[in-house]
Amino acid sequence: MANEGCAWSRDNELLRRYHDAEWGVPVRDDALLFEHLALEVMQCGLNWLLMLKKRDIFRRALAGFDPNRLAAFTDTDVENALAEPGMIRSRHKVEALVADARAFLNIQKEFGSFHAWLWNFTDGCTLVYESHARNMPASNALSDRVSAELKKRGFRYVGSVTVYSMLQACGVINDHEPDCPRFVEVMRGADVTRIAE
Repeated sequence: MANEGCAWSRDNELLRRYHDAEWGVPVRDDALLFEHLALEVMQCGLNWLLMLKKRDIFRRALAGFDPNRLAAFTDTDVENALAEPGMIRSRHKVEALVADARAFLNIQKEFGSFHAWLWNFTDGCTLVYESHARNMPASNALSDRVSAELKKRGFRYVGSVTVYSMLQACGVINDHEPDCPRFVEVMRGADVTRIAE
């Protein structure tokens, strides 16, 4: 029987679609990178399937994940976001995303784009850690560094585990299982660095 993709994606159609179309694809579009970051912030303490189910609700409540609009949120806007039907009612997370949007815009201003700043950590390459085929970590030295830098710049809810998940999602790290068809597909045309650790 042919491999059907990474094990985590096989038991739910929404997870499968996300896995097959988005997860691990190298992203160099700032709008999409901010959406990845926002979803990871909202996910803290919850499960990823719930995030995918509520993604459209988040878009409605959180200004379409537009960092310019989100950065301008007032207390009233935060209240309105929390009142959106089906929204996760965590004031701390919504306020964190407002702060993150402002910090995101500051990085864009300083470096020209968020993706230029982020991908500089890997010299523009997607990383493949050979050891992850046997033992997938929840975080690593790269996510530790990126997390620390984000925190220094005023981001919230960006611990190393959250950042690691974002790096996987946006293709900075390719953590598809080696026999998953997407393992090779997401790297097509990308610069790749393989790391033995």
